[in-house]
Amino acid sequence: MQINERQLALVNDRLQAIIESDNFFGRMYKELGITEIKNPEDFKKLPFVDKAELRNAYPLGIQAAPDEDIVRIHSSSGTTGKPVIIPYTAKDVDDWATMFARCYETAGITKKDRIQITPGYGLWTAGIGFQAGCEKLGAMAIPMGPGNTEKQLQMMQDLKSTVICATSSYALLLAEEINKRGLKDNILLKKGVIGSERWSDKKREYIANELGIELYDIYGLTEIYGPGIGVNCSDQTGMHYWDDYLYIEIINPETGENVEDGEEGEIVITTLVKEGAPLLRFRTHDLSRIIPGECTCGSKFPRLDVIKGRSDDMFKVHGVNMFPSQVEELLGTVDGVVSEYKIDIAHDEEKNRDVILLTVEAEGRVNFEKTSDTIRNIFKSKLRIAKAKFFFYILSLICGHIAQKPLGFLV
Repeated sequence: MQINERQLALVNDRLQAIIESDNFFGRMYKELGITEIKNPEDFKKLPFVDKAELRNAYPLGIQAAPDEDIVRIHSSSGTTGKPVIIPYTAKDVDDWATMFARCYETAGITKKDRIQITPGYGLWTAGIGFQAGCEKLGAMAIPMGPGNTEKQLQMMQDLKSTVICATSSYALLLAEEINKRGLKDNILLKKGVIGSERWSDKKREYIANELGIELYDIYGLTEIYGPGIGVNCSDQTGMHYWDDYLYIEIINPETGENVEDGEEGEIVITTLVKEGAPLLRFRTHDLSRIIPGECTCGSKFPRLDVIKGRSDDMFKVHGVNMFPSQVEELLGTVDGVVSEYKIDIAHDEEKNRDVILLTVEAEGRVNFEKTSDTIRNIFKSKLRIAKAKFFFYILSLICGHIAQKPLGFLV
């Protein structure tokens, strides 16, 4: 999807603000002689920005607005290095809330709903983003934050929550607890807005069935605004994203070249109106595709497909690209195998074979031998990996004890 004239004008406005601020990227653009973007081809020549550069600018090296205009900061976790600090102006905060409210509306949520918010608050963008969007919409916010499942279930029943906002793993935990305690008839939830984590169709189906709700994927990144920059509609045909605030392109992660709409690649995001920390061509490493055409729901906003995985999570087995999401999806089709797994890869130099140890957890009721055969056949037919030696190590929880059974075979 080529950048349009309106978006180009906004990019140039942000480029000038970045240069005038003399921040980390302003100095970079000046050194490269980039002062104006005249057309779409010029835009494609802009260098990509990635998280490593944001870390190099720690703590506030990407700030592009004066200190007196900054009203808040958020931060990434910093689990893989220095945290990324993102400053926000009052307009940024309001724009984010507007986008988030738009997400709720797209999911069919109204001001009559009672929205229970379970993601964390603080430096993380999640909880406060869900709440700001809720308040902008005019709905009742129930700002629970994470954990304390006992209290979550009490408030869910006593306050008659109609919407749950959560990560997929916590939504799964709540669904299991509600099922175990026989509370389903006491729960009035209608919709779930789920973000932050990739989740399999099997997990999605379980949560939807156990809670009796419609599920909506919400998309976002701390570096951009946070969750709320896109969500899928009730037609479930992809996530609408807000192209009046963002320009999204899809690139080949290996070459950096743009791909055609409909083709899968890495999401690259440019913020069009952000003041505190505008970013031009930020590589998210999230893998998806732009869905061509208009949605059947009638919305004119463009759509992203579900996030397939991350380009930096890709691994190769005998020349075949694989992603954890593929493994999760395939395991989700096997009866009795849960979504928890671990992959270890080594190379046998003597026999020139990749050796994969896949550890999965299975229910005690399944037959290990048959389950191993099923997994082998699925991997062989779906991933088409030849000359790779697979070992499956199946763990099964039986009466509170772990039973272990290594099962090896050659594909």
